[in-house]
Amino acid sequence: MNIILALIITVGTFFFMEFMAWFTHKYVMHGFLWVLHEDHHVPHKGWFEKNDAFFLIFAIPSMVCFILGVEGGVNLFLFVGLGILLYGMAYFFVHDIFIHQRFELFKRTNNPYMMALRKAHKVHHKYIVKEDGECFGMLVVPFKYFREARKASKVKKEAGVA
Repeated sequence: MNIILALIITVGTFFFMEFMAWFTHKYVMHGFLWVLHEDHHVPHKGWFEKNDAFFLIFAIPSMVCFILGVEGGVNLFLFVGLGILLYGMAYFFVHDIFIHQRFELFKRTNNPYMMALRKAHKVHHKYIVKEDGECFGMLVVPFKYFREARKASKVKKEAGVA
């Protein structure tokens, strides 16, 4: 397969997964599978949540695509699976490590985009019932939070905190 086409499929799948994450979060996690997602919105003890089951739910299509993508030679499914995998890795690093601090890394940042990500997610978590909410995506941040973060970052830099 042509390397350019493989890259287009992989990157395109990665960006499509942001839409899938938004859609699934809004209509599935905050819908009929709220029973798995609810514990993610309320304080709880322990490291694991029922919400972690979504890791497997999202990993299955990637694994199926990898299997189909090497069966009988390399084909486009391999690169679709790779795009899903890369998005899953980004999700883990951004959501679980950076935002929720499951590992205490990257606690402080003055980067406006990263600050906006945290703010949007914090706004999402202020709702503890399945019917309410906003900011269901992960990497695409509403512009109002990005604008707020840019102002805060500028204030930090001027105060010498950054």
